[in-house]
Amino acid sequence: MTNVVPHLLTRKCLTGWWLRALLCWLPALALAQAHPPLEVTRLADSPVSLTEHFAILEDPAGTLGLDDVVSPQAGGAAFTTGQAPAWSLNFGLTPSAYWLRLKLKNGGTEPFDGMLEFTYPRLATSVQVYAPKSDGTYSVVNTGYAQPFASRPYAHHFYVFPLAMPAHAEQTLYFRFQSDVNLEIPARLWAREAFHRYERVDYVSQALYFGMVIAMMGYNLLLFLALRSVRYLLYVCFGVSTALSVAAINGLAIEYLWGNSPYWINISASVGYAMSLAVGIVFMRSMVDTRTLVPRLDVALKVAVGMQLAMAAGVAMSYSTFIKPQLVIAGATSLLVLLTGVWCAVKRDRSALYFSAAFTVMALGAVANSLRALGVLPTTLFSTYGIQIGSAIEMVLLAFALADRYNAIRLEKEDAQREALKAQQLLVDNLQSTERQLEIRVSERTEELKQLNLKLASLSETDSLTGLANRRRFDDVLNAEWRRALRLGQPLAVGLLDVDWFKKYNDHYGHLAGDDCLKHIATVLGATVCRTGDLAARYGGEEFAFIAPGIDGEQALKLAEKVCAALAASAWPHASSAFGYVTASVGVACVVPADTSSPLALVKAADDALYQAKAQGRNRAVLHRQS
Repeated sequence: MTNVVPHLLTRKCLTGWWLRALLCWLPALALAQAHPPLEVTRLADSPVSLTEHFAILEDPAGTLGLDDVVSPQAGGAAFTTGQAPAWSLNFGLTPSAYWLRLKLKNGGTEPFDGMLEFTYPRLATSVQVYAPKSDGTYSVVNTGYAQPFASRPYAHHFYVFPLAMPAHAEQTLYFRFQSDVNLEIPARLWAREAFHRYERVDYVSQALYFGMVIAMMGYNLLLFLALRSVRYLLYVCFGVSTALSVAAINGLAIEYLWGNSPYWINISASVGYAMSLAVGIVFMRSMVDTRTLVPRLDVALKVAVGMQLAMAAGVAMSYSTFIKPQLVIAGATSLLVLLTGVWCAVKRDRSALYFSAAFTVMALGAVANSLRALGVLPTTLFSTYGIQIGSAIEMVLLAFALADRYNAIRLEKEDAQREALKAQQLLVDNLQSTERQLEIRVSERTEELKQLNLKLASLSETDSLTGLANRRRFDDVLNAEWRRALRLGQPLAVGLLDVDWFKKYNDHYGHLAGDDCLKHIATVLGATVCRTGDLAARYGGEEFAFIAPGIDGEQALKLAEKVCAALAASAWPHASSAFGYVTASVGVACVVPADTSSPLALVKAADDALYQAKAQGRNRAVLHRQS
């Protein structure tokens, strides 16, 4: 009996210990069974959204460490699962830190090489990624938008983390996020090759957008310099501020412009957005006569400009204090601008029609972006990229608005000319009943008007930079020569000349030097194409053209080769050219006109030959030969 009691007591203690251990581990075991690991072998060309695969632990005090969340007794069992499939986790504006746990399994026979992508450039102020090592410890990557761009393990405008797993392996990753703005976590897991294909398309799309912005802003800046109209300068400022804001929102500015300034990374998107709204409103008031059409809304627009400038200054001073009011005010301002544009359009203002159509998509995108940042709307393609999509559409529509403005100026000029002709006819009628002195004075006035009209006609047909015929003159002469050659049964040749690597020339020497280069090319072309009846013209940009009546294709080709040789012989320096000096490619086409063809077809043939000259190495002339 004496030996049995201790034995029973020992068994009882051991049984109690195992029961307590089992009770302690049962929640973790149940959680693991309810939340199986993500099988990475099913990844192919498409990513997997990780929202439903995350386990979530909120840390309101922000004091938990890795050991606290890994250990089931210390809090690991407090992770929650069961999120519905979605684009992202959106916790809104919250001071809490959040831990995410992700279990992965590689059941295949090959190692897994993948990329974990968080598709939000302003992911969190502080981001820690804990990955297990072979010795049982965890490696940590510490990054976030409060850290320099160099802290990211992979250079990308989003947050991307390379991930490697051996065959037949499981691992658990832990993530800690804390943000002083909206905490949104859109996460996807890619196979590496599929990610790189997607990455190339993504960056090309961004390049197309910003390339269009640069082209439109450069065009409007040239209009401002030519016409001295403040409206064009305001549009350039609006476009630049919008583009910088978009670049900050999608992370490209962080990657390429100010990635080493955490303070500016934090505030750049909000400050840029506020400034673009302020400048956009000023531009709208200049383009649409809101002071007359909607005086009350015009006062509200002035107040909105002041509020946007105040919000930009406030966010720069205290981001956490002003970010939420700034988002609300930005959304309200966008709605105000949209309402003003639509109301002015209802009142039949032509500029307002274009402006309201241009701003509608951008305003809706801005509102959607603000509501997404506040956690009201889910993260979708439009709520994330709405501003960028809207600004691209806006620039295209405003280009139409500028074209409409030029058309209105042309119509006004035609009306003025008709009025001048009526006045001239009235003077002629009055000559019959006036004295000789009045007749002389009217004749002098008539001669002045004639000279002015001749001067205007000359200016309208001459390129102001090179002194050659312009595109309009070229088209008129080509049509006239076509009819003449058709009547006489004679050949007609056309050549198109394009300066090789001219963009690189401008980038290297500057636009003023580019203008001098174009003048030089015009001089060479005019001196070479000099027969009676020939015409040398500036076709547009760095393209020139010539018309040579009465010669066949081989003679036209020799003429084009003579132009290339003369230009090369002038040895105008071009450091970015493969030849070291300015050269040109020429496409030549020749045809005996017939009723079944047209001048446009002849120009198209010359253009095709020009592309052949480019493809064959440039600095040459190619004759279009019919197949």
